[in-house]
Amino acid sequence: MDLPAESSSAKDSTPQTTSDPARAAALFERSVAIMARLRAPGGCPWDREQSFESIRKYTLEEAYEVFDAIERRDFENLSEELGDLLLQVLFYSEMAANEGHFTIAEVLDHLNRKLIRRHPHVFGDEASRAAGNMANVDAAGADSAAAVLRNWEEIKIAEKALHAADVSSAQKQPQSRLDSVNRAMPALAEASKLGAKARKSGFDWLSWRELLPKVAEETAELIAEAESEDPSRKPAVEAELGDLLFTVVNLGRHLGVNAEMALRDCNLRFRQRFSEMERAAVRQLEDLSPPELEALWEQAKKKLADSATLNQDREAQDKSAQEETRTRPGAQTRPQTGPQK
Repeated sequence: MDLPAESSSAKDSTPQTTSDPARAAALFERSVAIMARLRAPGGCPWDREQSFESIRKYTLEEAYEVFDAIERRDFENLSEELGDLLLQVLFYSEMAANEGHFTIAEVLDHLNRKLIRRHPHVFGDEASRAAGNMANVDAAGADSAAAVLRNWEEIKIAEKALHAADVSSAQKQPQSRLDSVNRAMPALAEASKLGAKARKSGFDWLSWRELLPKVAEETAELIAEAESEDPSRKPAVEAELGDLLFTVVNLGRHLGVNAEMALRDCNLRFRQRFSEMERAAVRQLEDLSPPELEALWEQAKKKLADSATLNQDREAQDKSAQEETRTRPGAQTRPQTGPQK
């Protein structure tokens, strides 16, 4: 399979303030061809053996890396991370094409039709209806962001109603009260919301103390599966680890602690402590024994804890001094009657 030659326009690195459709099309065509080549016979063995299930975890990782680059305002890195995220779209589309489901062309067609359908104020009501818009919205009157959002929501509602009508009654499943919890969110957040929603039906632990034996129970079940060391038991180990995580997330919910933020804070503490270990070590960490590593870890924890306590004491002293200044008689600034300099 020959790849399309890279055009001179594709190599142009001149900064632009708007997208160049022709250049983007040439580069996108090359990306699609590269992905097809990787999955084709004689391509990359790793790429050829991947499935929807095996690469889905990378999709989440890439989305979070995009999120991180945006938070850091690192636009050079953001450009690269968006490319990695686009790779996931190309990968899924090529796998779907290999299995006869759809191709990247259908993905783009769905996207284009949706953009036109939901922007009648830009592309015109006729084009919007030709793209499938069934809602009666005032495209001409959408001259503000609020009006555009109202139209957008009405068009979305009409789309969902049309989709629901296309599903036969035989295919419809009884609606669950958990259906209102969005599946497309981080797993920790979803677990917490599922537990909170189930609580409204009375299906929940009465207090956080009742969850502690459940954590121990799930831990024991995980140990039992993991100790078999049988590769065929990996799905069972994964299931038990999931049960343990779900229980811990709900323990956090009962304690009023956001599991996602708790884990992010824990990750930060681990980074700080490990970095302190690296600074304090007289040799490379790889050359140290487990007891030496543990001693360094405890030393790092104590040093950082002492530093945090010292900072808290200073902040408390500063706050106390400010309060004392504000409440001391005569401490308020008297109005000046003389000329200002």
